[in-house]
Amino acid sequence: MTQAFTKDASRPAGFLTFTLHAHLPYVVNHGTWPHGMEWLHEAAAETYLPLIRVLSNLERDGIRFNCNLNLSPVLLEQLSHPVFIAEFPNYLTRKIVAAREDEAFFIQSGESHLAETARFWHQFFSQALNDFNRFDQNIIKAFRHFNDIGLIDIITCGATHGYMPLLGTDESVRAQIRTAVDTHIHHIGKHPKGIWAPECGYRPAGFWNYPVEFADGSQKPAGFDRIGVEQALSESQIDFFFVDTHLVEESERIPSPYELLNGSVPRDPHTEQMTHGPHRSLYQPYYVDGPYGTQDNSGKRFATTIFPRDPRTGVQVWSGDTGYPGDGVYLDFHKKRWPGGHRYWCVTGPKVDMGDKQPYYPQAAAERVKSHAAHFTHLVYEALESGFNDNIPPILCSPFDAELFGHWWFEGCLWLEAVARNLHDYDTGLQLISCAEYLERYPRAGFIAMHEGSWGAEGTNQVWMNPETAWTYTHIYPAELYTREVCTAGTWRNTELGKHIVQQLCRELLLLESSDWQFLITTGAARDYAEIRFLTHNDQFNEIKAIWQTFESTGNISPEQKIRLEEIHRRDGIFANIDPGLWAAGAHQVRSDLQVEATA
Repeated sequence: MTQAFTKDASRPAGFLTFTLHAHLPYVVNHGTWPHGMEWLHEAAAETYLPLIRVLSNLERDGIRFNCNLNLSPVLLEQLSHPVFIAEFPNYLTRKIVAAREDEAFFIQSGESHLAETARFWHQFFSQALNDFNRFDQNIIKAFRHFNDIGLIDIITCGATHGYMPLLGTDESVRAQIRTAVDTHIHHIGKHPKGIWAPECGYRPAGFWNYPVEFADGSQKPAGFDRIGVEQALSESQIDFFFVDTHLVEESERIPSPYELLNGSVPRDPHTEQMTHGPHRSLYQPYYVDGPYGTQDNSGKRFATTIFPRDPRTGVQVWSGDTGYPGDGVYLDFHKKRWPGGHRYWCVTGPKVDMGDKQPYYPQAAAERVKSHAAHFTHLVYEALESGFNDNIPPILCSPFDAELFGHWWFEGCLWLEAVARNLHDYDTGLQLISCAEYLERYPRAGFIAMHEGSWGAEGTNQVWMNPETAWTYTHIYPAELYTREVCTAGTWRNTELGKHIVQQLCRELLLLESSDWQFLITTGAARDYAEIRFLTHNDQFNEIKAIWQTFESTGNISPEQKIRLEEIHRRDGIFANIDPGLWAAGAHQVRSDLQVEATA
C-alpha cells in the first residue's frame, strides 16, 4: 500500500501540493469557554477527526493525497495530554445530548427540517466519539498511520509557534526548532523533513537591533549579526519550508557556488521569465541563500529549500467573501443555537443579516463541494499549463491553516477529498505530491536571496510588532537573554532539582514566545484572553527565575517555592524531556551530510 501513495512510474505534467498547518496555542489547564479548551475540542471534532475520515476513505480506495500536514509540537503535546483525553469524550457527549434536545424542540415546534438537521449533528458527534474510541483515544496515532503509509507527510513547526523574525537571540530560534524536532520524533517516530515556519515568517542573516526597550529597566544590548532562518533549519536537518508569494516575487536570483565553480553564468531572472514563462517564478522550489548567511566560520554552506505560496488558488479557498466558503449553501459559521451551540443555518448570501439566514441543507452543500473541487482543479491546471512541457514539471503549493477545513468551512474536508478524487478519476495531467517526494524526484531551480517578511498583513512583521503588541517584546527579550545566560553557565546540570527548575524556565519562555498572543491581540479575536495568557507566562517565568536565583545562591529552595514550582509544572509541564542545553550560547547541531544541487 505504501508504494501506491509515494511513487508513480509515469511523470505528470504538473503537481499540486497541499500543506495543512494544524496548530493551536497551548490551552490545556488555561480556561475552558469561550476561550481555552473549547478551541481544542472544536478543532479535534470538526477538523482533525473529519480529516482522518477523509484519509481513511482515500486509503480504502487507493487514491493519492500526499499532502504536507504540519502537526505543531504544542498541538501534539495537547492531543496527547491526559486532560484532553479525559475531557474530549465529555465534550462530544454534551454535543450529542444538545442535538437530541434540539431535535425534540424542533419536532414540538413543527420545524421538521431543523429537526432533521439536529439528527445530522447527533450523528456527526456520535461518529466523532466512536472514531475517538476506535483510535484508542489517540488522534496522533491515527495520523501517524497515514504518515507511515505515505498518504501524508507530517512536518513540524516552531515548538510553540514562536515568530522567528522577531525572536531576540539565535539560541531562541534554534531552541524553537530543536525542541520541535525532538517533540516530533517522540510523537511521530521519525525526523521531520519539512517545517511550517510560524506565520511563514522569514528573516535573512544580517545585522539586527532590538526594536524596543526592556521592561525590567536593564539596558538593551547592542545590535548583533544574527543567523538566517535557513541556517537554523539546516543545522537541524530540515530540508524545506514555505514562504509567501511576495518574498519570491521580490527576491534576487544569485549564483550558487556550484555554478561559479563550474564556470556557469547564472541566468537573469527577468530573462528567465521571458524564456520560460512567468509560471516558473512561483511554481518551483529554490534554495534560500543570502549575502550574509551563505556559510559559517568553518566555510560550511547552509541551503534550505523554500516552496512559494500560490496566491490565486489561495484566495478561492481562504476568502469568506469571494471564495468557496462564502457560497450561500454552505454552513454559516457564526449563527448558532444556544445553549448547545449547534448551527442550523447556511451562509445564504454575502452580508446577509443573522436574522435572515436560511436553513442549512447538508446534502445540497455536499453537492456544491463537487463543483468547487472541479473549479479548483481547473485553476491549478491553468496556473501550471504553460510549464507542462518543461524538463522539470511545475509544482503549485497551496498552504492553509488546517482548521479552515471543517471548523471554519464545515464542508472543507469533503472538498479536500473531492479534489483528490478528481485528480485520481480524470486525466488532467496533474498529480498530488508531498514536498519531500517532489524534492526526491526533481532538482531545485537555483538559489535566491529573500528579504524579511511573512504571510501576515502587508507581508511584514506588523501583525506581531505594532503599537498594540510591542509591550510584549519588552518582556520577551530580557527573558530570552536571561535564559541563555543560565543555560550557558551550565550549573543546572549538577543536580536534578536544578535541572527541573531550569527546564520549567525554558518551558515558560517558549510559551511566552508564542506568536498567537500577538496575533489575537492585533486581530481582536480574543484580546483579553491573549493578554492574560501572556502576562500569566511572564509572571510564571519571573517566579521560576526567582526560584532559580534562590537555588543558585543557597543550593536549595524553600518549601513554599517547591510547592509553587510543582503547581506551575503541573499546569505547564509540556515537552517533558526539554533540554536547557539548547539555549546555551552557540548551541547548535550542524548537518555533516548537507548536499546541495541546483539546475544550471
